Amino acid sequence: MSRKYSIAGSFEFAMNGIRDAFANEPNFRFHTVAAFMALVVAILLAFTPLEFVILLLTIIFVLILELFNTSMEKITDLVSPEIHPKAKVAKDVSAAAVFLGSVGAVLIGLVLYLPKILLLILPG
Repeated sequence: MSRKYSIAGSFEFAMNGIRDAFANEPNFRFHTVAAFMALVVAILLAFTPLEFVILLLTIIFVLILELFNTSMEKITDLVSPEIHPKAKVAKDVSAAAVFLGSVGAVLIGLVLYLPKILLLILPG
């Protein structure tokens, strides 16, 4: 039987997960720092509200993928502490999801940032 938690308790669990991922997962830290830098540059380049929303959704998508990947790795290690071919496939597929999401984020970033940067560096 599952326990019922308050909304505040649920938020606390979620924040614990984010803190744990940031403290213990280098890839999550990398993506978080990259996201912060992307947001700062977006502000400096005066992104439109729509561009900013697209950027935020892209960042959130990659961070969610990274959290799911971490979760998959931890669960796989718990269930199969020894090296097992199926455990490897589960981890590799989970990592592939983050990779594809990251490649997509870079492509979206190019579409959002490149025109604005070119306007700054090329004579008009």
